[in-house]
Amino acid sequence: MNTPITTLPKISIRGLTKQFDGAPTHALENVDLDIGANEFVTFVGASGCGKSTLLRTIGGLETQTSGELLVDNRPVSGPGIDRAMVFQHYSLYPWMTVMENIKFCRQLAAHTQDRSSSDVEAASGRADALLRLMGLQASAGAWPNQLSGGMQQRVAIARALMGRPDIVLMDEPFGALDAQTREVMHDLIRYVHRLEKATIVFVTHDVEEALYLGSRVVLMAPRPGRIDTIYEVPFGDQRTQDLKFAPEFVRLKRDILERIRETSGMKTDLEQLQRLSGAVSEPA
Repeated sequence: MNTPITTLPKISIRGLTKQFDGAPTHALENVDLDIGANEFVTFVGASGCGKSTLLRTIGGLETQTSGELLVDNRPVSGPGIDRAMVFQHYSLYPWMTVMENIKFCRQLAAHTQDRSSSDVEAASGRADALLRLMGLQASAGAWPNQLSGGMQQRVAIARALMGRPDIVLMDEPFGALDAQTREVMHDLIRYVHRLEKATIVFVTHDVEEALYLGSRVVLMAPRPGRIDTIYEVPFGDQRTQDLKFAPEFVRLKRDILERIRETSGMKTDLEQLQRLSGAVSEPA
């Protein structure tokens, strides 16, 4: 169920449906959800359940077929400086240094209109602060191809935060990182969330990641894409990596994984492998 937000929600979604031209089923159907200011909400679900489509719709990169999507009680009609996106692929500009990538949004018309010299000075100070926050001081003048994957993603996050967005939308941002780097990024993004107090909407295939980061986990189901279950995460704000081994954490992770398998029509991973093997072995 959708737990009600006690104050006016930052993001309000009502009856949202999205169908791509020629698609046999809706990518999203009748989605209802409220997300509060400064919430960290994570989305999980089987492939094709519409997680990324919903995220892109909130970001204004997709338009719903029907239904209502409000940010701060105003309809979303396209991208805006109040929302920033971080993708799995770092999307850094290879001809710009680390610092130039971080500062890039300040060159956009939406950020330069009526800008004073004091605004320019404040932006420069924020870029320096974000560089320190991400631990990138020594790499300010480096090119993206000189950085590791984890460092590139830190640059992408810093760039997203540069404009002080109210909402940060993250689409599997750590999916390409190794396990050790991903754990470091988990703690970093939680620290950034506490510091910046932005609303974070985070899409992932990793249930453990979703539980460790989020205050709520939204499980979506496919065909059509819809919200199936919303799990309240009962672990408080102060979390360490040891939490992932706690019995209650493991139990909740198992429950969510089982529900994902049920919504995708596969009760077990072995069943899925057997079906895939059967499809491959069948004669044409």
